[in-house]
Amino acid sequence: MKILVVGSGGREHAIIKTIKENKGVEAIYAYPGNGGMKDDAILVPGSATDVEGVVNFAKSNLIDYVVVTPDDPLVLGMVDALEAVGIPCFGPRANAAIIEGSKVFSKNLMKKYGIPTAAYEVFDDVNKALAYVETCPIPTVIKADGLALGKGVVIAMTRDEAKQAVISCMSDHQFGKSGDHIVIEEFLEGPEVSVLSFTDGNVVVPMISSMDHKRAHDNDEGLNTGGMGTIAPNPYYTSDVASVCMEKIFLPTINAMKEEGRTFKGCLYFGLMITKDGPKVIEYNCRFGDPETQVVLPLLESDLLTIMMATTNGTLNATEVKFSSKSACCVIMASNGYPTHYEKGFEITCEPSVKDDIYFAGAAIKDGKLVTNGGRVLGVTSIADDLKSAIALSYEKVGKIHFDNSFYRHDIGARALKAKE
Repeated sequence: MKILVVGSGGREHAIIKTIKENKGVEAIYAYPGNGGMKDDAILVPGSATDVEGVVNFAKSNLIDYVVVTPDDPLVLGMVDALEAVGIPCFGPRANAAIIEGSKVFSKNLMKKYGIPTAAYEVFDDVNKALAYVETCPIPTVIKADGLALGKGVVIAMTRDEAKQAVISCMSDHQFGKSGDHIVIEEFLEGPEVSVLSFTDGNVVVPMISSMDHKRAHDNDEGLNTGGMGTIAPNPYYTSDVASVCMEKIFLPTINAMKEEGRTFKGCLYFGLMITKDGPKVIEYNCRFGDPETQVVLPLLESDLLTIMMATTNGTLNATEVKFSSKSACCVIMASNGYPTHYEKGFEITCEPSVKDDIYFAGAAIKDGKLVTNGGRVLGVTSIADDLKSAIALSYEKVGKIHFDNSFYRHDIGARALKAKE
């Protein structure tokens, strides 16, 4: 089989490495991929949002199956376009990807179907939004309605911060049209849990839980990022919590989407908070999370491609999805200055012993050398019998990788270890 994976980050590298384990795969193409993937996939120049370009490439190269992973092409309808020319895909159609593409849609869906989430109000008028934040409880959360590269959410700790977030979104158009509508919602407290799930629209199979670390620096300080590291499983996601989530969140969401005529197939990501009133949905994503994928897939013992095709074919109920009982830790190595300003073009070197455990995100080939080409450059993942050992192993591997201006958090997994005490 010839497989095409759309995207270029660490998540896509993890997916490619996992799909490669299927002996029926003769070639994997990454569109566009990045320089760090060159030993695992054939890189195809282009843009992940070029729907027509991807369709034409898939047709002319007789691709058997396409995995569309980033949010933008899913919301743009890449799966619809590929299916229209007879090419099967992993991922939701545009009318289902709206669950991430519009926060207004997802909040209204949860309200309509009684799925637990934070209380909220929706605004499309800046003056009404500003009037609301004069009296709403503080802290509060302001969210741009549409996609904003993971940056369209502000947790406002003061009324002035809330006002500034509203103005940035709606008047200054910081996120373009994504901020024309905003959601202002109740600030929830409790540990966060990420649960990726496979679904064919009828059944939902949660993957192993994980914990992301969003802040740039140790002790959860600094700016929010795309994620500085992850561990799995998440100790806060107990079997009791999992049962509640399946009954009150996972199945109701899948059934609600089907009821709305928006059957969701692919990977549905549940961003949860375990509040004193039970688990609640913070956000949905219509695809694998990054860097959660980099700890979840290494623990998958079943064949990923078989599972993906089962979500497409509606046969997930009859397909084995098995995860290891071990623990995993991924530490992200980033460029100094991320997530704001950083330099690129520094050579990346590593000891051969760690190469198989690296997932490249921001890397390129320049003059025959692998160099940095992004804020989050790579992730290093380790698996061990217990979380403490997995964390120690990942940091040991970090010491065997070098590029100028690198930085990373030194406390990935510390909160999880404390929770397990």
